[in-house]
Amino acid sequence: MTDAVQPQVIPSWRRLYDGKVIPVATVLIALLILWLAGAVYMNSPQLIDQYKRGNVEWTFGKLVRDSWSMERPILPAPQQIVVELDKTVLDKKITSKRSLVYHAWVTLSSTLLGFAFGTILGILLAVGIVHIQTLDRSLMPWIIASQTVPILAIAPMIIVVLGNIGLTGLVPKALISMYLCFFPITIGMVKGLRSPDVLQLDLMKTYSASAAQVFWKLRIPASIPFLFTSLKVAIAISLVGAIVAELPTGAIEGLGARLLAGSYYGQTIQIWSALTVASLLGMLLVWAVALSEKLVLSRMGGQAA
Repeated sequence: MTDAVQPQVIPSWRRLYDGKVIPVATVLIALLILWLAGAVYMNSPQLIDQYKRGNVEWTFGKLVRDSWSMERPILPAPQQIVVELDKTVLDKKITSKRSLVYHAWVTLSSTLLGFAFGTILGILLAVGIVHIQTLDRSLMPWIIASQTVPILAIAPMIIVVLGNIGLTGLVPKALISMYLCFFPITIGMVKGLRSPDVLQLDLMKTYSASAAQVFWKLRIPASIPFLFTSLKVAIAISLVGAIVAELPTGAIEGLGARLLAGSYYGQTIQIWSALTVASLLGMLLVWAVALSEKLVLSRMGGQAA
């Protein structure tokens, strides 16, 4: 009976070892250990000073426990963030302005709108650059130069200008997200549309294909893998842009507003919990794009990287 079970157990462990579970778990455990040690290192000077002022006898164990349970730590411990997430995600209604789910939805709305704007703009620019030589020479340098300006410097200007013409709320934040995410889409689509080699283009000419047929039947299918690679980068950048756009507006809603309020009042646990939700949201968005890539490429007969 043992011999019958053994061949099933070994392949399971082998698949686990050869897959991504063990490497990812190892990295997570290492990061967790470093995080806990860093919390003790960063918070201990303040605690030691308090012990000296209060003539409190302390041991290393007490120092570690107190470092992981400070009310306003310099670096919160992981369990403190978990407790904060439990309070602001599970214990609050999603319609409450104290709920991180509510603030995540506000940020997600501007992220998706900016991502949609950036995708449309990036694809249109790429098509124009590939088919119009003048745009390739004149527009591409400006597209590249646009990304050299820090978004923190541009965001307040965009907010002020659009506010003066009556555009407030979601649209200005979406435009800032668009400004960041259109660039990788443009570059990826340009490379994708130019990816067909000379033999493929000559074959289309042999079939007397028109320029429109070459575009839709050759260039577009060839550019799809490049497009989705760019979309994965763009959706993450779009989220960053939405969060950054909430900072100069003095917004009271959104993950950026939670970060700003936490910095004003020294609530580091609130800051880290908002950052955790933002990172999880970014992972979810990238996963959604990756899933869309698999579905589209499977319909086209291809395979996602």
